[in-house]
Amino acid sequence: MAVSSSRVAVIGAGAAGLATVKALLDAGCAVVAYEKGDRPGGLWVRDNSSGLSPAYASLHLNTSKRRTEFADFPMPADWPDYPSASRVASYLADYAQSFGLIPHIRFGSTVTRVERDRLWAVTTESGDTGRYDAVVVANGHNWDPRYPDPAYPGTFHGTQMHAHDYRTPDVFRDRRVLIVGMGNSAMDIAVDASHVARGPVLLSARRGVHIVPKYLFGRPADATGGALAVLPWRLRQRIAETLLRLAVGTPQRYGLPAPAGGLFQNHPTISDTILHRLTHGEVTPRPGIERLDGERVMFTDGSADPVDVIVWATGYRVSIPFLSPQWLGPDPQQLPLYQRVFHLDDPSLAFVGLMQSTGAALPVVEVQAKLVAAYLSGGYALPGIDEQQHAVQRALRAAIARWGTNARPHMRIDFDRYVADLPREIAAGRNRLAGGGRTFTAEESVV
Repeated sequence: MAVSSSRVAVIGAGAAGLATVKALLDAGCAVVAYEKGDRPGGLWVRDNSSGLSPAYASLHLNTSKRRTEFADFPMPADWPDYPSASRVASYLADYAQSFGLIPHIRFGSTVTRVERDRLWAVTTESGDTGRYDAVVVANGHNWDPRYPDPAYPGTFHGTQMHAHDYRTPDVFRDRRVLIVGMGNSAMDIAVDASHVARGPVLLSARRGVHIVPKYLFGRPADATGGALAVLPWRLRQRIAETLLRLAVGTPQRYGLPAPAGGLFQNHPTISDTILHRLTHGEVTPRPGIERLDGERVMFTDGSADPVDVIVWATGYRVSIPFLSPQWLGPDPQQLPLYQRVFHLDDPSLAFVGLMQSTGAALPVVEVQAKLVAAYLSGGYALPGIDEQQHAVQRALRAAIARWGTNARPHMRIDFDRYVADLPREIAAGRNRLAGGGRTFTAEESVV
């Protein structure tokens, strides 16, 4: 084990926080993790006391287990390709137990404020304050529900809920249901509701997405991702779109709107079941909403339907409520970070998991955690600030060219490229250090 005098606070004990605690301990750092809930696993734990989990009873991975697991902790060989959320929660609990992470986590500790003075001061809801050389933010960004803004005009006399609050389809029994959104949760909830609702479930979207089944040609659909990763993304896109058309056709074939961009540009929806329910008339597509009209919803094509329940599957805000705008700027999702990890003004403030990946999250946060640990343990030197800023701008330009300006381009990463690049970045940082570059030390954390 490396020897380090760094004392580090990690905020969150979900997948990102657990990977960070492990990497820091492996590097010899002293670690304290703050977790609002009563157990490890974060958003995957459906009955977590934090109340932040969006996990519902039918939730399963939408990336295959071999493309989702931590490299340091493979998922069991006898598990299905797409394990349930409860299995993932148990996997994360086993990860924490196996690597001795539990003693380093303070459960039931909600962080309310993180401030920089001589050291970093981390204050909890109970009023306790700890002081640290560095802070790693790993609180996730799929827990603060986002509703349409501005809200649709008119009033609605039925029930409205966000997908975050959905658990089981009983809430839809014998009711007329409208799901708004085209993401993974929207499709899962529409399918669940279609088995108990009154009449077909309505699925409304202003823009389309590519729908990828979990299996293509008898294999997990993401199994070819690693093999194609060496190719430019536009070439990968053409190959993957051709395979998808051959296997299932286009979304328009099922009455859905055309995708707003190509595959690998807009995040695809992964579902085996939604196309089945569409072709059997149990889910019916609708365009975007025009207005709410009492017991009816008016759509942009002039049609209207009576509705009892609206489910807003409209995503989440990026929320880091314990950091001031001094550190986050006006919008946390536009925060520029070197390698999507290090704050440009002070790299002793780092982030793990503040990204949107084209693939699974766990391998990404694992390599991010190892990068953070290399720096905070003194084994990695960052490039100069000018080089960091140029790298951030290059990444942003490439993201805008691929995903556009309205799709959180600051946060976007290409899964395979990123997971391959970060180990190379760690090696480059070791070379910079050997060449006289400066790394983090606890003594230098004083400002």
